[in-house]
Amino acid sequence: PSEIEERLESLICRVGEKSNSSLESNLEGLAGVLEADLPNYKSKILRILCTVARLLPEKLTVYTTLVGLLNARNYNFGGEFVEAMIRQLKECLKVNMYNEAVHLVRFLSDLVNCHVIAAPSMVAMFENFVSVTQEEDVPQVRCDWYMFAFLSSLPWVGKELYEKKDAEMDRLLSQTENYLKRRQKIHVPMLQVWTADKPHPQEEYLDCLWSQIQKLKKDRWQERHILRPYLAFDSILCEALQHNLPPFTPPPHTEDSVYPMPRVIFRMFDYTDDPEGPVMPGSHSVERFVIEENLHCIIKSHWKERKTCAAQLLSYPGNNKIPLNYHIVEVIFAELFQLPSPPHIEVMYTTLLIELCKLQPGSLPQVLAQATEMLYMRLDTMNTTCVDRFINWFSHHLSNFQFRWSWEDWSDCLTQDLEKPKPKFVREVLEKCMRLSYHQRIIDIVPASFSVLSPANPVCVYKYGDESNRSLPGYTVALCLTIAIKNKASNDEIFSILKDVPNPNQDDDDDEGFTFNPLKIEVFVQTLLHLAAKSFSHSFSALAKFHEVFKTLAESDEGKLHVLRVVYEVWKNHPQMIAVLVDKMIRTQIVDCAAVANWIFSSELAHDFTRFYIWEILHSTIRKMNKHVLKIHKELEETKARLARQHKRRDSDDDDDDDDRSSDREDGPLEEQIERLQEKVESAQSEQKNLFLVIFQRFIMLLTEHLVRCETGGIDVFTPWYKSCIERLQQIFLQHHQIIQQYMVTLENLLFTAELDHHILAVFQQFCALQA
Repeated sequence: PSEIEERLESLICRVGEKSNSSLESNLEGLAGVLEADLPNYKSKILRILCTVARLLPEKLTVYTTLVGLLNARNYNFGGEFVEAMIRQLKECLKVNMYNEAVHLVRFLSDLVNCHVIAAPSMVAMFENFVSVTQEEDVPQVRCDWYMFAFLSSLPWVGKELYEKKDAEMDRLLSQTENYLKRRQKIHVPMLQVWTADKPHPQEEYLDCLWSQIQKLKKDRWQERHILRPYLAFDSILCEALQHNLPPFTPPPHTEDSVYPMPRVIFRMFDYTDDPEGPVMPGSHSVERFVIEENLHCIIKSHWKERKTCAAQLLSYPGNNKIPLNYHIVEVIFAELFQLPSPPHIEVMYTTLLIELCKLQPGSLPQVLAQATEMLYMRLDTMNTTCVDRFINWFSHHLSNFQFRWSWEDWSDCLTQDLEKPKPKFVREVLEKCMRLSYHQRIIDIVPASFSVLSPANPVCVYKYGDESNRSLPGYTVALCLTIAIKNKASNDEIFSILKDVPNPNQDDDDDEGFTFNPLKIEVFVQTLLHLAAKSFSHSFSALAKFHEVFKTLAESDEGKLHVLRVVYEVWKNHPQMIAVLVDKMIRTQIVDCAAVANWIFSSELAHDFTRFYIWEILHSTIRKMNKHVLKIHKELEETKARLARQHKRRDSDDDDDDDDRSSDREDGPLEEQIERLQEKVESAQSEQKNLFLVIFQRFIMLLTEHLVRCETGGIDVFTPWYKSCIERLQQIFLQHHQIIQQYMVTLENLLFTAELDHHILAVFQQFCALQA
């Protein structure tokens, strides 16, 4: 029977794909097969159909038609399927699977069109959805989700519901309008890819959907894009008996409910961008919503297999009626630039676009080049986080096409201030390209006029290597160290050589101890990194071999900061080496996360403060801290679970003999371990909280200084530096929102107080509004 079960699964999953016979005859044939197998495999068939309803939303109407045909042949099966779907919907809502839940609601609503569910009971369910907006003390994102689930089903079922229940539907839509009018939208600026509304407004997702539904209603619910296979079976389906949905009450809001974040709809093309091909539906037409929803669903179903994903996108039904390439490129960039984070890993989008270019070499690369050009033109108003992703995507993409690009077209950036977005973008792209290639190659591919933006030659700067620097303090010690390290000296020998280095911070260096001595750190770190400059691996080995020396020299906070300063001095021409070394030093605990944060905001790094790699280092540092906390937390939970299992085992053995002493003996070690882990968790969490406090405090100091300087000097606040800095602050909030939410009260009481300048406070308020 397992072969039969697998065959059923394969038949159901593959219906609706390209085949020699028509979709209608395939559906009819499949309904016959399933009907014959119902007596023996009913529960299996139910399970498969419920799963495809949740996980293959792009074939929604194919499966609703199949269920409709089965219901017409077997009324009881239809009833059981509807009950199973409602159970699954409740399950999804209970475990916060809201995206899947939307697909289930849409599936149920389309079953009205297939005469499986009676329209009045669907309207009743939607009435319960809309009534959520009347609940007291619940987050707005909860009401938003129920609104979205209702409105986004209407392209499929609006017409049918209006024909049967127009008065009730009018009431629902007017309640919806009232709710949308009173929603707060403070969060919107934080989620917009562009700050400008020209050429395309960047609308909040519910506002955009509401405009699309209003237009659909005005067009008498006529929609021209959804494939509706059930129309062919109208004569069979209209004879079928319908089921009423069991009464559905939305589960109440709890502490553990996590609702989807609000979004902003990404728009980059309209019908004027492709004058040759079919017309692109307008941004408020419901067809635009349906096409985009389906393309997002295809990516979600197949993102792990880029070849399948690309092929599925290109064989989207109705592709001759729409400019499909434009829709696909827009949807992919919409996901890549989605804030706070893309639905899938960033590199997936690069590989998917490359795959699409291979499948459509005659048309897709042109659309992609056009899109890149548009993104470049709109860089001035683009969100900094999205610019980062644009840089990563574009450099990776170029590396797959021999770095070929018409750079001359972008020579306008050469006449601008180098801090402006366009020259900054080109500079960072070339920097990233060098990571994927080598320095000379990049110098060769760009026109000579671009030399001002080309990356520096990534060589190490060793200040004791130059004869003319003999007068530098520590010069002779550096020479001794060089010889010692080349002769494989031990840590102790290194310590004895460093003993003679005078401490510029003290008049008489009489103590044996290793208090903070900047010169010792300078001589040792400069010399060691210079000797290990050949590769990442050489540098890693050097850090490992002299780990003890590093730990001793960098014992104090000042010491840690100074080690980072020297790393920067030696490798300032090679940002990638800095990033990799700092990463390694955090892992090996030579420096800690707070030191890295303080170093990034220090005056020595002011020159590079807006560079891409600085923020790469900071985010990677925060992620390491977060992982560390999670790891200890997980250990604690596992140990607690082990203790609970031990108790449970003992309780079941209790009927035998009762020996309290042996149970204490068993529990002792675990209880001690739990206590130790609890202390570790608390200390890790306070370190994590401290890291965010340091970062936000330094941001506030820098921004306040800038604002005061501008105010007293009567200059415009909105400089390129200010845009970059305030958007980096937003980026910290957005990328680590789950963690930062735990510390909201502290942040509000200590840092983001009412006295703070409104420019800075606005960012915090937008963040609070995201889940309010």
